[in-house]
Amino acid sequence: MKLFSQIKEKLTRKPKEQPIEVVRLEEVDSTNSYLRTYSPHSDADMIVVTTEYQTAGRGQGTNHWESARGENLLFSLLIHPSWVPVGRQFLLSEAGALAIKEVLDHYTEGISLKWPNDIYWHDSKLSGTLIETSVSSQGIRKCIYGVGLNVNQTSFPSTLPNPVSLRQILGHDVDREKLLQALLASFKKYYELTREGAYGAISELYFESLYWRDGYHVFCDQDGQFEGKIFGVEDDGRLLLHDREGRVREYAFKEVEFSIPSAH
Repeated sequence: MKLFSQIKEKLTRKPKEQPIEVVRLEEVDSTNSYLRTYSPHSDADMIVVTTEYQTAGRGQGTNHWESARGENLLFSLLIHPSWVPVGRQFLLSEAGALAIKEVLDHYTEGISLKWPNDIYWHDSKLSGTLIETSVSSQGIRKCIYGVGLNVNQTSFPSTLPNPVSLRQILGHDVDREKLLQALLASFKKYYELTREGAYGAISELYFESLYWRDGYHVFCDQDGQFEGKIFGVEDDGRLLLHDREGRVREYAFKEVEFSIPSAH
């Protein structure tokens, strides 16, 4: 609990002034893909690429991210967190998810983090992320954190099971630029916390913010459906569940699904 109180105190600080290079595009295939080959024009500690529309928006694995032109936030950040051990790179996912949640908590209640890195409002998906890291023998060389956040879109493809936007939640349009600037400030703050080595506190806060953290819920793995309770997340990002028979089940990304009732 000492670590938890320390991070709470640090989160009240104003983030350190760090240079950010922002690239604004009207259209691109994917902001993550763009950053992978981008040559910086400055020595900025963080580079941000934002666009009005993605022709090939990407999600985890083979997933795609659907977004209407000019209605949402689509951006990626490039950072170089060389101090984070390769075996603990999931910490970057936790910190990024917490940064988004902190901002969205100012807009509405009911925000949680669905493992590994989606943002939920109750049982609906508000934001998705795609995190790509490059490592070497010396450690993490760079990390690209791509974010798709539903802001003012009100109509979604029927193929998406449970999307929601801030506009649908709040009943009015949201200033996307103001939201973006708040998100970047929050990312800077959590990025600095990783630099300070607040690993345990970040992981604890992430666990406290998890969707379905309390009680038993229905999950599905390669053997079928079962009821389980989340009781931990390993340093490498593996999800730990207790099932009704008292067995411990451990899952990497894409090895287990949350059986969430469709909103349609």
